[in-house]
Amino acid sequence: MPVASVPIREARIPFRLLQQYLFLLKTYPILTKSVTSGILSSLGNLLSQFLEANKSAKNGKPVKEIDRAAATRYAIFGLFLTGPLSHYFYQLMEVWMPTTDPYYIVKRLLLDRLIFAPVFLFIFYLVMNTLESKGLADLKNKLEDTYWTALKMNWKVWTPFQFININFVPVQFRVLFANGVALFWYAYLASVRK
Repeated sequence: MPVASVPIREARIPFRLLQQYLFLLKTYPILTKSVTSGILSSLGNLLSQFLEANKSAKNGKPVKEIDRAAATRYAIFGLFLTGPLSHYFYQLMEVWMPTTDPYYIVKRLLLDRLIFAPVFLFIFYLVMNTLESKGLADLKNKLEDTYWTALKMNWKVWTPFQFININFVPVQFRVLFANGVALFWYAYLASVRK
């Protein structure tokens, strides 16, 4: 017995949203990845603030109001840096280390973990410091106090996810996959940079 097809307009909302996202991803790949990165980066910061507020409330400490400026800074970082840089990095990785290379899995992981991750984390510190209107002395102090800890945590947390991402996730979905993990990573960074 034949099955009746369901017109798109009658499809459920999650399916329609996915269809729209895929259309935008194909039509405007960099803009779509950038906007997605901005939204998820901001949500990661808000998650961090929520967790901090919960922790304070449980310990009987005063709860701070939501810092909208911080969430905005993370949105700016995701929109203008995470989205575009990640898009081009994953695209270039495909060219530099195609799947025909016998060691592409190891090379991709080493490139991401030993070069891209430290540089990207430094850019994060630099941009956040600039967006917070703080000087070079503050940047130097934050780098000395938390950069190495954050980088080691990056290597611990991100390595298995990036192994999967750069070797098995289709290139057009790598930024989205990384953004999903980054939602929680930015929550960690927001708490460690204080």
